[in-house]
Amino acid sequence: MIAQPTASHFVDGAFVEDAEGAPFDVIFPGTGEVIARLHAATPAVIEAALASAERAQRDWAARKPVERGRVLLRAAALLRDRNRDLSELETLDTGKPLQETLVADAASGADALEYFGGLAATVTGEAIPLGGDFVYTIREPLGVCVGIGAWNYPTQIACWKSAPALAFGNALVFKPSEVTPLATLKLAEIFIEAGLPPGLFNVVNGMGPVGAALVTDRRVAKVSLTGSVPTGRRVYAAAAEGMRQVTMELGGKSPLIVFDDADLDSAVSGAMLGNFYSAGQVCSNGTRVFVQKGIRDRFLDRLAARTAAIRLGDPRDEATQMGPLVSAAQLDKVLAHVEGAKAEGARLVTGGARAAVNSGFFMQPTVFADVTDDMTLAREEVFGPVMAVLDFTDEAEVIARANATEFGLAAGVFTADLARAHRVVAQLQAGTCWINAYNLTPVEAPFGGVKMSGIGRENSRAAVEHWTHVKSVYVGTGPVEAPY
Repeated sequence: MIAQPTASHFVDGAFVEDAEGAPFDVIFPGTGEVIARLHAATPAVIEAALASAERAQRDWAARKPVERGRVLLRAAALLRDRNRDLSELETLDTGKPLQETLVADAASGADALEYFGGLAATVTGEAIPLGGDFVYTIREPLGVCVGIGAWNYPTQIACWKSAPALAFGNALVFKPSEVTPLATLKLAEIFIEAGLPPGLFNVVNGMGPVGAALVTDRRVAKVSLTGSVPTGRRVYAAAAEGMRQVTMELGGKSPLIVFDDADLDSAVSGAMLGNFYSAGQVCSNGTRVFVQKGIRDRFLDRLAARTAAIRLGDPRDEATQMGPLVSAAQLDKVLAHVEGAKAEGARLVTGGARAAVNSGFFMQPTVFADVTDDMTLAREEVFGPVMAVLDFTDEAEVIARANATEFGLAAGVFTADLARAHRVVAQLQAGTCWINAYNLTPVEAPFGGVKMSGIGRENSRAAVEHWTHVKSVYVGTGPVEAPY
């Protein structure tokens, strides 16, 4: 097991502690045990983080992009070399089973560092001919940026934000969720080992006031948040006061549409991955599963049998397929949604109760059928292993119903008719869509939402637009005349 971080924050290349900050406990969701006690960042820690970021960013931006890329590539290699240890820490931090963290957390973070490390030297401007005169453009870093993470994928989110930020010459001050604060501190340590100059990636921990202090600081040029819609609203409003750039990757209530010609087992697999992976704590989950009436009963029968066979258990055991929810509060929230669905008339197919495993925050994987669009379960994000199955008759109907939500993060379609798949996806109001797959998010593809699910995109070349700005330079090649 990798050693836990030795202090609450990582600032200017070293671990930093300030016991004057409010203490908070880190709890292993698998047992409910306290595994660490941290202190929230004080104003002194926040100031040190921002000051060192401002200082370091100027020199970093002046480096050749290929040099910046080499640092990220070395960090990616270190993440891969230590994947096992980092995955074990991520499991302690989040409660996600080791079976998942070994492939989906530090590994995907390394993918991001590797991708943007290679991309760094390819980001160039353009020349625009204007006859004798011409304009050229330069891609410049934004400066000091702030990242605010969610508790479900702490390492991945930190890498998704830091990789493009650093590749393009910015500094990043990152605040993880106070629920899962440990793994990102190890990432900061690895960056230094890989040769990143101190101050360019600082981690400050704490609750809402810490994030608010970062977002409103005059030195901050951009804020990138992964979180809930209510948090996004607050952060967006605060950032707007200083005309700061933002990217917001927020929540969803995404539709997964299964037509009656779909491969049944693949569609069931997609629905399970889109509802039960990470115990349902994934923002893009397809939690409204629309199944065409012709296969509804067969779909539910196969789904119920496979769901009942999911192995819950200690997330430190690689045989465990589904771990606990991240906290007691999250478990209570999910159980309340289950009771609400029952009261509103949804039919419980399987699950629906807390699972007794090691005093942890475990929830049975749950499926409701006969869900209607007006039910709370079909309108609000649950963020737990609770699937809502809805019936539909035809294509036009399901498209209209799928779009009848304030969210627009993701959507999926399962069908053997690829012409229909493309036709439907073209009409779905979502930023990220899948055809005969679900929840695959390679770094090469842009990721993000529309409507209340967010602003901007993460990953791929699209990230260049969100971590740099364009400077235009007009070059005159002849004499200058004036009318006066």
